[in-house]
Amino acid sequence: MQKTENEVTVYVQQVLGQVRRAVVGKDAVLLWVLAAILARGHILLEDIPGVGKTTMALAFSRVLDLQYSRVQFTPDVLPSDVTGYSVPDPRTGEMQYQPGAVLCNLFLADELNRATSRTQSALLEAMEEGQVTVDGVSHPIPEPFVVIATQNPVGAAGTQLLPDSQLDRFMVRLSLGYPSPKDEAAMVLNRQGGNPLHALRPLMSREELTAIQDTVEATFVSDSVVNYIVSLITATRQNENILRGASPRATLAVTAMAKSVAQLRGRDYVVPGDVREVFPQTVAHRLILSPRAETQGKSAEAVLRNILDTVPVPKLR
Repeated sequence: MQKTENEVTVYVQQVLGQVRRAVVGKDAVLLWVLAAILARGHILLEDIPGVGKTTMALAFSRVLDLQYSRVQFTPDVLPSDVTGYSVPDPRTGEMQYQPGAVLCNLFLADELNRATSRTQSALLEAMEEGQVTVDGVSHPIPEPFVVIATQNPVGAAGTQLLPDSQLDRFMVRLSLGYPSPKDEAAMVLNRQGGNPLHALRPLMSREELTAIQDTVEATFVSDSVVNYIVSLITATRQNENILRGASPRATLAVTAMAKSVAQLRGRDYVVPGDVREVFPQTVAHRLILSPRAETQGKSAEAVLRNILDTVPVPKLR
């Protein structure tokens, strides 16, 4: 059963209020993470160690009552550690499937870019199709399902680049960054009585979260807004600063995130402003800039902002 837009807004504020108790001073990032979860998307957090990425994932899992699993990725982690494996039953001799870490509701792939490419790619089927295949047998992943992956900055010791096909499966790429001195002091004070994570309690069931996701998915998008999204994506494929533009999967991701933001704003329809708000965070990590643009020090976000300034914005009646 779907929720009304007012119910979605109330739930969102309650969830964010709880998560803020554990993650101080990162309200904007928390809002983006929750928007991606409601849009049934996966989140990539690129940042230095120790800024609260794991704490944030744990906080969302507790407040949303999600079964949580975490893998600390290192070069010796195997694909079977993620997807599971089959072993013979000593009584019957038949192969029995042993579930891997990814069979959960919220999977934290910590420092994903420290793993080998083979292990990184073990997540592809799970992220796209909500299942894993082991020894030719497919095993569904419980719903709702979201992957929050963290990666160290590119070039850090011991890291490997994520495959382009995997980057394209993340709905958004975000960064927490250092807290302000005021927020860092508040973080220390919040822990005087113990870890605030331990005080977090579920605010909704998994069924209620699924109902909200259904509501977000049903958000109305007019033809003019759809054409605007397609025009923006097409512009990434024709821009001289971009060697490879955004894929059709990016078009779907922008639409899904715009729907989620619309619901967070208390509307059951998408306006062009929603699209403009989500466009950079949803598309930047999917692009490959031209060598000339990189030499000139241009960022993907700057190129996308220029596209937003040049593509005409539709006027809704």
